Amino acid sequence: MTTLNINGKAQEVDVDPSTPLLWALRDNLDLTGTKFGCGMAACGACTVHINGQATRSCVTPISAAAGARITTIEGVSGDKVGRAVLDAWIKHDVAQCGYCQNGQVMSAVGLLRNKPKPTDADIDQAMAGNLCRCGTYQRIRAAIKDAARALA
Repeated sequence: MTTLNINGKAQEVDVDPSTPLLWALRDNLDLTGTKFGCGMAACGACTVHINGQATRSCVTPISAAAGARITTIEGVSGDKVGRAVLDAWIKHDVAQCGYCQNGQVMSAVGLLRNKPKPTDADIDQAMAGNLCRCGTYQRIRAAIKDAARALA
């Protein structure tokens, strides 16, 4: 049995310690906002925050997350930065199919927590690991800039 701190709440999961965090979230805790995309940390759909850092949950074993603060898309709206990003996402109509958007939002929140006034290069670097098959990258950039302005 492993205890995880997810969205501010202690949750117990009975899985092998090598189980990827993604599957414990989705299959054991019914937190299905975190998506499976590639299983190789290449697409970003599975992004969560571990101790405030954007992390790919598909390749992070439960054993590496035990004792850490984990935030999923379900918990991101409860703070100022998360709310600003979500509001900007809606304002800029970022999502099309929506599949990658939870990971995109989690990476954007991580960026703005670390760099409240990101440059275009900062945005490019932080978002580089998140793929959007619909190609909404310009709207994503505009939403991040708008969220940064709202937080300033």
